[in-house]
Amino acid sequence: MNTSHSLPLRSWAEVDLEALVHNAVFARELAQSDIMAVVKANAYGHGAVEVAKALKDIASIFGVANLKEAHEIRDCGVNTPILILSACLPEEAEIAISRGYQVTINSLSEAEEINRLAFILETKAIAHIVLDTGMGRMGFIQERWTADTAQKLASYPNIMWEGIGSHLPAPDEDENFTHQQIRDFQLGVTVALSNGLNPHWIHLTNSAGLIGYKEAREFCQLARPGLMLYGINPLPIEADLRPTLTWKTRIAMIRELPANHSISYGRTFITQRSTLVATLACGYADGYPRQVSGKGAAVLIQGQRCPLLGKVTMDQIMVDVTDLKKPASVGDEAILLGCQGDEEISATELAEKAGTISWHIFTGIGERVERVYI
Repeated sequence: MNTSHSLPLRSWAEVDLEALVHNAVFARELAQSDIMAVVKANAYGHGAVEVAKALKDIASIFGVANLKEAHEIRDCGVNTPILILSACLPEEAEIAISRGYQVTINSLSEAEEINRLAFILETKAIAHIVLDTGMGRMGFIQERWTADTAQKLASYPNIMWEGIGSHLPAPDEDENFTHQQIRDFQLGVTVALSNGLNPHWIHLTNSAGLIGYKEAREFCQLARPGLMLYGINPLPIEADLRPTLTWKTRIAMIRELPANHSISYGRTFITQRSTLVATLACGYADGYPRQVSGKGAAVLIQGQRCPLLGKVTMDQIMVDVTDLKKPASVGDEAILLGCQGDEEISATELAEKAGTISWHIFTGIGERVERVYI
């Protein structure tokens, strides 16, 4: 177990690097191609540096959201190529090119500026063309992706076209749209290849696309797994994934409250009986979602589910430990996310109770939560 902490841990996330590697290998074998390990947002809350170190010999490239994230990985000694998935801000582009990061191109004006900067820097910018096939976030929209556009991009002497990609907005919600989107992307790639562009990688599949859409896997030379690296399957299809993160906290105090006693802000919970209440050292400032208040959320203590009582507060939550088989003690571990005994609280379950998604749960785990690597 690797950790740099010196103080007692109040709330921490144990990251299983062996499970992470297993999931990455599974993704690569399923894709039958290279993979881009998506490690943006601190590797979905798992810790980008340690995740990148663990996957540097499996992933052919890493995907990050911005320049700061790219620096973090490169400066820790990982030399695997890095793609900045978001568009660079004007003041970021020169730095990205000079550091050798790969960048996305979403318009002719953007390509012209990248080409100009690369000329000034006496180097070649490494870039990926983004096609907007329905995400509506970035990229060339279908009506403007023409032979003339592709030829113009191919003419820039200071840009090396490393990839062409798009993004699936609804592979877990709208199969018909996704199948059409894949066909649209294939047509867009054909335009590129027929007009002087010959990118090294064609890429489209995120985790759901990789797991659920064989035609997309077969068409691409690069897959972009994100959520599945961290053990979550976004589709109701069997996949050999292992959970990578267990989020823990400790019991800070235990008190017996009488019947008819209110708990937490707003007095939304009133005890119906004499209740042993454990106060846990974690709250919404640590990333535990306040939205699960009153939604039947629980934590695991001694392998049993202990119901959340009242509203989540900034630094603490309260749970009912009355019915544990043996008395709980101050300092005992409580599982907020993960397995204990035969029980499990998954990110999917917690997200559903919070009215959000697993990605949000992982990336919301705050800086106060120490990451411990196993």
